[in-house]
Amino acid sequence: MNGSGNQTCVNIEISPISDLLVGIYITVLVLGLVFNLLTAWPIIQQIRRKNVLGVYLLSLSISDVLYILTMPLWIIYYYNDHHWVLGLDLCKLAGFVYYSNMYISIYLLCCISIDRCLAVTFPLKAKAFQRYKYAWIISGFIYVFTATMHILVILMDKVTAPLDSQGRCYERFPMTKPIALFNLLRVIIGFLLPLLLLAICYFQIFRKVKKSVGLDGQGKRKVKLLSVGVISIFSVCYAPYHIQLLIRSIAFNSFHVEDYCRFEQSQHFYFSVALAMSSLNSVVDPLLYVLVSNGMRESVRLCCQTKNTVASHELTKKPRLQPCGSSELHETT
Repeated sequence: MNGSGNQTCVNIEISPISDLLVGIYITVLVLGLVFNLLTAWPIIQQIRRKNVLGVYLLSLSISDVLYILTMPLWIIYYYNDHHWVLGLDLCKLAGFVYYSNMYISIYLLCCISIDRCLAVTFPLKAKAFQRYKYAWIISGFIYVFTATMHILVILMDKVTAPLDSQGRCYERFPMTKPIALFNLLRVIIGFLLPLLLLAICYFQIFRKVKKSVGLDGQGKRKVKLLSVGVISIFSVCYAPYHIQLLIRSIAFNSFHVEDYCRFEQSQHFYFSVALAMSSLNSVVDPLLYVLVSNGMRESVRLCCQTKNTVASHELTKKPRLQPCGSSELHETT
């Protein structure tokens, strides 16, 4: 199929998606900021204790917050019915942060899962790999690798500039051959391989936990919560988008222009919803680790209770509750 730009390939104006997307992104903006701020101080406390898991959580939180800060741009865009009024540079920046966050989050979730798998399966040998400095190096590499890939795409994609003549930001149809190829690579390297890695990790974790006699019921429950939580993030947030991306890329290489454009028109609503659902990971990420970690859950609880308990502790002269975030983020195993 010829990848020349055809602005009438998909008529976005007739798609009833704008109001729904505005609602989703406002939810992500509000809840994402609240949840990430609530868990920020406990995570920082773990960094001060040189906790490996804390490094990955902090890296994940920073990526999520940077992404959440671009939400007002997308809210304005969809409120104006897919018309970008903020300039080409902001469009590129918003798209860069959007897609970089997605894959930074995916790779960091893999790092967390591998760390837990090593801790459960090879508790003694894992000590050699669970080094604080290694966690920083790995997190930095993930940031640099993901950012570099998306910068290269922006620089090379000169035919289909992110902002087209109709004011659409990263919504240009039909796609080009380089972008179709890059989409296939994103599906394979950015989703299928991490998903396979997660499946192997959690299969090993479940097998080991099931045989373990030294792990109590609460410990097993936390392991299962982490496993189910991460898999749920992949299934709900990432799978629909990457399935749509794969189908669209295959259709681009298989259909004639007219058939391809009709296909894109019929899929635009579902693809836009799937893309919006991928942003929900910024809300679910901090919530997941509050649920699976006693220390995080206790820190948040203490934050909420401090104002109500300070006066009574002063009167009774008993030791105060620890300050917000001072309780330890226990390992999830």
